[in-house]
Amino acid sequence: MKPNILFILCDDLGWMDLGCYGSSFYETPHLDRLAKRGIRFTDAYASCPVCSPTRASVLTGKYPATVGITQFIGGHDVGSLCDVPYFDRLPLSEKTLPTVLKEQADYQTWHVGKWHLGPKGSWPENRGFDVNIGGWTAGHPTGGYFSPWGFPNLEDEPEGTYLTDHLNQKAIGLIKGRDQDRPFFLNYWPYAVHTPIQAPEDLTEKYRKKAKDLGLDQQEPLEEGEEMSTISRQGQHLLRRRIQSNPEYAAMMENLDSNLGQLFSVLDQEGLTDNTLIVFTSDNGGLSTREGSPTCNAPLAEGKGWMYEGGTREPLIASWPGVIKEGSRSDALTTTPDFYPTFLELAGLEPLPDQHVDGVSILSALKGEDFDRGPIYWHYPHYSNQGGCPGSSIRHGTWKLIEFFEDNHLELYDLQADLSEEHNLAADLPEKREELFHLLKDWQESVKAQIPQPNVHWKKNT
Repeated sequence: MKPNILFILCDDLGWMDLGCYGSSFYETPHLDRLAKRGIRFTDAYASCPVCSPTRASVLTGKYPATVGITQFIGGHDVGSLCDVPYFDRLPLSEKTLPTVLKEQADYQTWHVGKWHLGPKGSWPENRGFDVNIGGWTAGHPTGGYFSPWGFPNLEDEPEGTYLTDHLNQKAIGLIKGRDQDRPFFLNYWPYAVHTPIQAPEDLTEKYRKKAKDLGLDQQEPLEEGEEMSTISRQGQHLLRRRIQSNPEYAAMMENLDSNLGQLFSVLDQEGLTDNTLIVFTSDNGGLSTREGSPTCNAPLAEGKGWMYEGGTREPLIASWPGVIKEGSRSDALTTTPDFYPTFLELAGLEPLPDQHVDGVSILSALKGEDFDRGPIYWHYPHYSNQGGCPGSSIRHGTWKLIEFFEDNHLELYDLQADLSEEHNLAADLPEKREELFHLLKDWQESVKAQIPQPNVHWKKNT
């Protein structure tokens, strides 16, 4: 039988939020163990620094600029630049990944968790999934993580039931109740660790004590930064977190990890592990500069909503016994659109290059073979809620170039020598700058990327 696929896409989980990626405050033993059982990527990226565009990339195999969803759905703001339009739902013209797996390889297709890809009529059940549990218009638990959640398509449980626990049990139920004669694609998109930052009290107290024992409660974790650059947030300032020390966020991380550990155990108990590819990643970087700034992505710069590494570099772990070597590590460049052709190849299906036009199968990289997908591109022509400004970027080899649209300035970094993007080499290396800039401009033209125009009504308060 074709292999099962368990694809876990967390929300706002940063590159440094797992023990196996370097966190010394958060505890994630089950995901650390998953990395030991498979492969851990160091240079994997989300296709956008905010959520909806990345999620659209998973399902279409396209960059956000190609599919036409470049901002989180519902997001809008202006500053010295106007906003640009984007689709408010996943277009019907897209042949989604679950649709292909179901129609061409007889997969059971299940979605559990966050969706945030359009209004009713555009939910998972309308985009190729046989089952939708908890996926709807909103991008976060509008009623909070403790029941009643207020979802229109997820029945409330007894008051105080924790959402991550509940969704995980639903996912386990799907696996246990599966048609054993058919493979499954479980698209598991937890709401964790998106705001609101809420966690079970016993775990939160554990991390309050841990922070105290480590002396973290004696350190000021937040640093006020520059004023926001949009009309709606004039007078408000960034608030950057400099250390990982938030007890509630740490508790959310451990709860998520524990639930995933239960899910992995069920695969073992059901005898499914050897025929299941497990992939774990996130939709954008950790929230570190606004909205409570619950985590820190250092040594990466900034976080969610920014064009810097903290906004897009993600943990990526994959496990498939007998195919992926245990305890392996890869520095291959990968990005979100690559999952679509990878899962097609895994299922023994022919590629659909007219659909996943931007994705490249990373199956060879998963197996530890040589892999070079070429440059990776980003286009985020919007202001983010977290302080990021409109821009485009390219990573090619170890080099990264960012174009910022407000003043058209360029920043060039050698990520091998400068992971924190502290030393802008654009003026020092004009040939490398122009080489990458031409590649970026050619790509923008090829995808008809929309460039924000000056806002003639802009007048910043002084």
